[in-house]
Amino acid sequence: MKTWFAAVLLAACALTGCQSPQAMSSSGKNASQSSATNSISISASPALTSSAPTNQTLMIDPSSMPVDAGKATLTIGALQRADGVYTGNYKITVFPWFSKNEKGTLAIVVSDESLAKINQGKVADITGTATTSGKGGSSRPIEATATPADINHGNLKLWFMAGDRKMIFEPAYHFAGKETTAVLAQAIGIQP
Repeated sequence: MKTWFAAVLLAACALTGCQSPQAMSSSGKNASQSSATNSISISASPALTSSAPTNQTLMIDPSSMPVDAGKATLTIGALQRADGVYTGNYKITVFPWFSKNEKGTLAIVVSDESLAKINQGKVADITGTATTSGKGGSSRPIEATATPADINHGNLKLWFMAGDRKMIFEPAYHFAGKETTAVLAQAIGIQP
């Protein structure tokens, strides 16, 4: 019976990409925390008992908000995590004012500590930067609140200033394995 249970546990672990505590400590991934300071607030969500691997791809659904007689749509490509920062491409399409469209790179700081809090079902306030591509690319700070629904899914409230207007988007997010990244990113039109 113990052998069967161990085999099932090993298979489940292999499918979800988890690591044993020994593997984590020997890989150096469990080393000191990043110096980023993200404020964390506790939500009423139940605590989650397992955790999503820190190397999974973060996928954020497209989201829209109304603008004067039109609509702004934020589309974010697959975000890869390295050194506590999820990075990837984004684009904003503004209809009918296409001259206001922009694209660039996004960097969202999510320290190991913040990711652990999200994995426990707690709301995390996070920050980042959006940098436009092209000549004279400009950067703007972004802020977001991640509200987990479960270990792999949740909702974001993401906001930034565009001129003197506060842009607020509320997309859903989920974690995906690295093998699905290219297919999902191509499906929404942003290259990984």
